[in-house]
Amino acid sequence: MNEFDDIRPYRDDEVRPTIERMLADPELADAVTRLKFPSLYSWLGWLLKPLARMKLTQQLAGINDVKGFQSVVANYMEGMVNTRVKSLSVSGLEKLDKHTPYLFISNHRDIAMDPAFVNWVLYHNDCNTLRIAIGDNLLTKPFVSDLMRLNKSFIVNRSAKAPREKLKAAKYLSSYIYHSICNEHSSIWIAQREGRAKDGCDKTNSAVLGMIALNKPKTETLSDYLRKLRIVPVSISYELDPCDAAKARELYLQRTEGSYQKEEHEDVKSIALGIGGNKGNVHLAFGDVLDGDYADTDELMAALDHQILGNYVLHATNCFAYEMLHGKVPAVKYGADNTTYDPTKLRAEKAEFELRMNAIPSGQREIALGIYANAVVSKIANAN
Repeated sequence: MNEFDDIRPYRDDEVRPTIERMLADPELADAVTRLKFPSLYSWLGWLLKPLARMKLTQQLAGINDVKGFQSVVANYMEGMVNTRVKSLSVSGLEKLDKHTPYLFISNHRDIAMDPAFVNWVLYHNDCNTLRIAIGDNLLTKPFVSDLMRLNKSFIVNRSAKAPREKLKAAKYLSSYIYHSICNEHSSIWIAQREGRAKDGCDKTNSAVLGMIALNKPKTETLSDYLRKLRIVPVSISYELDPCDAAKARELYLQRTEGSYQKEEHEDVKSIALGIGGNKGNVHLAFGDVLDGDYADTDELMAALDHQILGNYVLHATNCFAYEMLHGKVPAVKYGADNTTYDPTKLRAEKAEFELRMNAIPSGQREIALGIYANAVVSKIANAN
């Protein structure tokens, strides 16, 4: 086995055999049917699943390389954007070179959609698509692992438990990130933290940056090593979070019972909910390459957080939630056009958001509001 074979994305010569293996897996057709026809699945699934498998076979016929597979993914993504996104706006991309590899470090709100939107924007702006970090805890089904690795994902070992085993896995991952960017000239996407910011507070986990720096030679300064990786902070914001009620329930149970036990394949269900749910307006902001002098990863973390929060574009829903939770109108701007928030001009939109929040059990409602409002709190704190 060659180095990184166990975690790297699939190569072109592995695409066709992997597709054949996936098409033979009945769970793939089942998952596609559930996603495409959620209301019909329970009573017409027996009829729809063979049709879904037939459609998949047609769509994947003649696909023999990664680029071809990503063109199929792009078609699915386009359908989702057209039906589940009101608008997708982008800022900062013009500052980056289209063919230079970068290490994109993003805030993390949705398991699949965060890197998918980054990739979508790069794809449609003639930039090279990126390799996506995905935890092995999400790969509970073989077809999910195959799908992800066909779409240029690489595996992050989160199942390691012993300290020595965890350190070995972190060093291996750090080495792969450097190898991808500096030797294979392929960009990387990684989240600023392990797991989503379920409470809406975007904060970099220092362990992520510590992992990235593990591959640094002892003879090299941290700043010189980081310059080779060309770290770009990315801020993604959603007007609506399809998983808001599920996140609120999880946080509520953690708060009231002291812990939360995930159901089997719950992360896969969250992926499907995130893809299939309405997201409203979405904004993707690319920051400036971090090329300062950093004495340690704490200084790097502060610089990364400052850009992610500073570039984060608020939506009206964030402002509604802040007002409902804190009882005052936030003095902030929102939207891609940087509009000053004025609730008197958004009465219908606020009423609609209130209906959404009122559909959540009363004990969990304050947590759900916090998921949206905390972005405003962070934005205000970052500006001061």
